[in-house]
Amino acid sequence: MRDGFLVVDKERGPTSHDVVAAIRRITGIRKAGHAGTLDPMATGIVIVAVGRATRLIRFLQDLPKEYVAEALFGVATDTLDADGAIVSREPMEVTPEEVEQVLDRFRGTILQVPPMVSALKVDGRRLYELAREGVEVEREARPVEIYELELLDATPGPYPQVRFRVVCGKGTYVRTLADDIAAALGGRAHLTALRRTRVGSITLDDAYTLADLEGGWEDAILDPASGLRDLPGVVVDPDTARGVSHGIRFARSPAPEIPDGVPFRVLDDSGRLLAVYRASGEKAVPEVVVA
Repeated sequence: MRDGFLVVDKERGPTSHDVVAAIRRITGIRKAGHAGTLDPMATGIVIVAVGRATRLIRFLQDLPKEYVAEALFGVATDTLDADGAIVSREPMEVTPEEVEQVLDRFRGTILQVPPMVSALKVDGRRLYELAREGVEVEREARPVEIYELELLDATPGPYPQVRFRVVCGKGTYVRTLADDIAAALGGRAHLTALRRTRVGSITLDDAYTLADLEGGWEDAILDPASGLRDLPGVVVDPDTARGVSHGIRFARSPAPEIPDGVPFRVLDDSGRLLAVYRASGEKAVPEVVVA
């Protein structure tokens, strides 16, 4: 099977694009792409789609992601992480109880200003490109979803090391979240470590290091149906399956419980992914056909 997903446990240092390049080299498959950027200093899950599964990346990008983060309070960098240059240092004598008290402000839907060192575009330019030139531009705050936020540890002292777990939606910057939490306590912070531990229901138990995959990747690949297991699934009969492979619309009746607009997997009777559809009124309409 040459279409599917490889779940990589990225080490510190490489970019997400470096991981994709390594997967192309290891598999010999040129068509590959990742389902969510992970900063070079971060570790953990990078999902790489290969072959026709690249057309399904967007459905993984929309899933909640879980991280375990460590932040140094009292010290700010220009990138909000340990790869940047220190721009301020001011002791913050905060207790674990004080950190816990402000966390509720950051649960649910919050507004977040994207960092300058990010891949967002302004007037056709990536923010990180502008940052490299010493240019800072106004960024609008955007709503992001914080589903869970848990304080794991906070070491007391003038520069507390704070460790927390967060489950968040698409577009959330955890380094900005750490700095915003510190700001609520009267200071600044930057991330010293970040590990992505889950994307939807895909966890580190599904992941392999690049070194693992060098020794053989075929048994590690998730088929498209398994890679999209967080989407509801509908099994169709052989006649409907033949039509789905040509992108037909079909009666919504096989998927009555799926709300309008929610993507779902269309599977044949062997469990193979044929397509991703959405319910629309009385019909199911195609989003991506892979069969």
